[in-house]
Amino acid sequence: MLAPCRALQTSDSIDWLKAGWRDLRRAPRQSLSYGLMTVALSYLISLAAWVWGNLGLYLGLVSGFVFVGPWLAMTLYAISLRLERGETPSLKRSLADAGHSIGSALVFAVILVVVLLVWARAANTLYIFFPAMADPSWRDLTWFLGIGSAVGALFCLVIFAASAFSLPMLMDRRVDAVTAVITSIHAVLRNKQAMAVWAAIIVGSVLLGVLTAWLAFAVVMPLIGHATWHAYRATIDASQWPLIDRGSK
Repeated sequence: MLAPCRALQTSDSIDWLKAGWRDLRRAPRQSLSYGLMTVALSYLISLAAWVWGNLGLYLGLVSGFVFVGPWLAMTLYAISLRLERGETPSLKRSLADAGHSIGSALVFAVILVVVLLVWARAANTLYIFFPAMADPSWRDLTWFLGIGSAVGALFCLVIFAASAFSLPMLMDRRVDAVTAVITSIHAVLRNKQAMAVWAAIIVGSVLLGVLTAWLAFAVVMPLIGHATWHAYRATIDASQWPLIDRGSK
């Protein structure tokens, strides 16, 4: 069973960003706190990659994604949810709200970690296409880089489709992770053009973070997190599943 989705326009992503920006402005302290946590996590992963090479990078990505990434995302959705209900969000309250759904979110994260590990294995296998010469030219590397980029893009599409709406749905409704992931993939496939624009915005945001040595993540990640909540609200009709009761205190 999956939740039905609404038809989207290519311009809808701009509305999601505007709504996300309003949430960030209404709860700047809470939102930016989680943005700074994302910056700190990014520096920790970079340090691991620098000190231990690829092994440290993989360990940092896996541990950060499984235990920190979903929690940070859920807390941002919790802030938007509280604002949506006309309540005042807080750091303590958003953590508690995320705690109601973190079990399903971690199941979702483990699913994606399996995809990431398969991706890592595929990346290692691709070295059979690396030119067998001491100093290959760019022309010699074209085939290798082209295949690597195509495989990487395929895995990115899988992860994007699975995660676009699943975590907000887990935050909002009493639903299992598999149903949320299938619903997300279905909604992305039904709205290819609109979601392509949204994916491009996310990629651009990540590139901005890279170009600013991760510092832009302090604002960009909360903005994307809040906007993702509004994207879920505008796209997925999950009314057939019961709401998660968090109270109003």
